[in-house]
Amino acid sequence: MEWQGADMRDTAITIEVHPSLKGIPASDWDACADPAARAGQRPLDPFTTHRFLLALEDSGSVGPGTGWQPQYLAAYTEHQLIACAPLYAKGHSQGEYIFDHNWAHAYENAGGRYYPKLQIAVPFTPATGRRFLVRPGFEDIGMAALMQGAVEIANRNQLSSLHATFCTAAEVETGASLGLMHRRGQQFHWTNADYPNFDAFLASLNSRKRKTIRKERARAQRFGGELRHYTGDQIQPEHWDAIWTFYQDTGSRKWGSPYLTRAFFDIMHETMRDDILLVLAERHGSPIAGAMNFIGRDTLFGRYWGCIEHHDCLHFEVCYYQAMDWAIAHGLAKVEAGAQGEHKLARGYLPAETHSLHWIADPGFAEAIDRYLVAEREAVSEEIEVMTRFGPFRNEHREEQE
Repeated sequence: MEWQGADMRDTAITIEVHPSLKGIPASDWDACADPAARAGQRPLDPFTTHRFLLALEDSGSVGPGTGWQPQYLAAYTEHQLIACAPLYAKGHSQGEYIFDHNWAHAYENAGGRYYPKLQIAVPFTPATGRRFLVRPGFEDIGMAALMQGAVEIANRNQLSSLHATFCTAAEVETGASLGLMHRRGQQFHWTNADYPNFDAFLASLNSRKRKTIRKERARAQRFGGELRHYTGDQIQPEHWDAIWTFYQDTGSRKWGSPYLTRAFFDIMHETMRDDILLVLAERHGSPIAGAMNFIGRDTLFGRYWGCIEHHDCLHFEVCYYQAMDWAIAHGLAKVEAGAQGEHKLARGYLPAETHSLHWIADPGFAEAIDRYLVAEREAVSEEIEVMTRFGPFRNEHREEQE
């Protein structure tokens, strides 16, 4: 597809579209996406870093034939990159986790063409983070330029819509002021209330949930092996062979075929193993189940789980309880365990809001979507309130969190 760019001449900002991240130096991109890295800190999350997005591209997980065609958005002033965004032309609505399939069906049933659309997102990654990446000192003008530029590009290319998924509440506020529509969703996150150990967390739960978790952990340990953590140089190539096997099994059951390629995991080993925690259930030195987590500055992000043998409660142990243990030991404030899953509520993960922004080209369709989103936002807020109140914590602990 031939793309036309957007020229913000009135603000002395030029918006360019790059079909490959190789067209933007890593130092320039990360000055917007990960400015704290220069001070030696971890990024808030690693998913918008140049190295992660380039791994998706270089591995063939995005690009031709995937339905995720990179069109990275970049805002320049006087030849300096001041803001950027991971923008993709989408040929479907898969791998997004904030779904608009019903919107697409309604629009196409009315005779419209919904695809391709524009998506500002981290592919296959339902983790909240900044989507409009701005160099410090250019926050207001940079974010507005990206949002207005993306809408203009969609308009110029006669596309149906623009979507920015799993963005931050601050980005929603700016987007709403510029006319974008706000969608609210929810996930389940675990919060570390400065627990000294896992038992202290258990003490914050009501007695029934506390007993249930202890029983689940005991049952999980009966798989007949050991649970091990690997990060950084502890991770060896054979560990990725196991993770790939687990990922294929889960992907084939959930999505029909895995989103990521095998090459993606090889690149992770080369460029991002310091950002990764693997939790493996091993028996006689061979992994039979495992989870892959990404390490943020204050959050552990659970991403992929799989197994080659089924054992009672092992999924809960490897994905949830081991992540909580590791977060407590390393002083992280939160564990995000991915999309969906009300079963997480019983295990100490409380509902948390997620956000997205949407622009629809057709005025009549946009009006209908806006009415729907108003009702949906109210329903999501009520659901979060109810689930929080009836969560697993003792009453006094819930009152402290509220």
